[in-house]
Amino acid sequence: MTKTLLMNANLFDGNHDDFQANSFIGFNNEDGRIIETGQGTATATYDQTFDLHGQFLMPGMINAHSHITSGPTGMTSADARFETPAWQTQFAMKNMKSLLENGITYTRSVGVANDIDIAISAMQREGFITGAGVIASGGAFTMTGGHFSESSHEVDSPDEMRKGVRQLLKMGAKNIKFMATGGVSWDGETPNDIQLTEAEMRAGVIEAHHKGIPVAAHAQGNEGIKNAVRAGVDSIEHGFYIDDEAVELMLEHGTTLVPTLNAMWAIINRGQGLLPDWMMEKATGHWLAHKASVEKAAKAGIPIAMGTDAGTPFNDFANDSMWELELMQTQSNLTPLQILQSATRNGAKLLRIDGDYGTLETGKFADFIITEKSPLTDLKQLQGEKLVFQHGTQRAGETLVELSQTVAQ
Repeated sequence: MTKTLLMNANLFDGNHDDFQANSFIGFNNEDGRIIETGQGTATATYDQTFDLHGQFLMPGMINAHSHITSGPTGMTSADARFETPAWQTQFAMKNMKSLLENGITYTRSVGVANDIDIAISAMQREGFITGAGVIASGGAFTMTGGHFSESSHEVDSPDEMRKGVRQLLKMGAKNIKFMATGGVSWDGETPNDIQLTEAEMRAGVIEAHHKGIPVAAHAQGNEGIKNAVRAGVDSIEHGFYIDDEAVELMLEHGTTLVPTLNAMWAIINRGQGLLPDWMMEKATGHWLAHKASVEKAAKAGIPIAMGTDAGTPFNDFANDSMWELELMQTQSNLTPLQILQSATRNGAKLLRIDGDYGTLETGKFADFIITEKSPLTDLKQLQGEKLVFQHGTQRAGETLVELSQTVAQ
């Protein structure tokens, strides 16, 4: 049983509000779990020790909103030919690897065709796929003809929702996704369109919560957001129009907001001349309200969890999680601390994996990132070169040199 110690680090464990100097983290390489963390001198005995020379170490990040099976064109009608299990599995393997190599050690897949992310998640857990861990939702639930109806489960009553959710839970889904409103990247609807009813969503929430499974709602327009919150969902995805009543409801219910700012930003800034006019017009028309609502929610104390909507047009798995962090700062004025918390402990709590992930504590998995400088001082540090560890195994970055070897040289 090999045990590894990383010493002389600046450590952001997710529980403190800053990086703690002269810190260490020790972990077991066999089971990938943390033995101890702290400042000063470690108490356990280790087989190998590495001096980080004051580098900055923080928890691996969580992207709480992705579509891991998406192909190269993103989630549009042009992508339909790729919605077969063979294509989806191939894309998922690539996308999960890209997420991991760029510091995302866990993600939540919130809506794919064929419910295939459930099996893909199991394959990753059992070691057949190297990549970010996945909380799988299977296909989303939408009304007949609703948002992404072609790749979702269509339901039109509380009873249909109840049965559909039970079926996905039977398959092994660890999250449930609803379409409460229309959206930007689907033609013939608007973000303000109300789709699934409060009663339909409530029936699904009850079933999911019976099994301890969280529920996410795609909700952009104000009335749809409030319907979803009153129905008891755990998170609002996107949240373009959040009024004062919605803020109070979200605070009352403990609802998390997953902003996915990059989904809109990417369409506007990367889609010109490549995406349909109707999509460009919707994205441009709702962008100012979107980023203002995110700022409003954060200032009110609504929990924020980072998510990108990766897999939507020009919204990639390699770089855009870190870009989302910058957008949260530059477009919605979140503080660096709020942003790091959104990508670590808040995401883990929302996904209900905070017993193992999200903070660096004894007994949790050794998922962490190492950077040269402090991300609390400069978030761009997370966009550059970094070392990435998952369950104590290095997955990206330069190889560390063992302290004994350094001394010998």
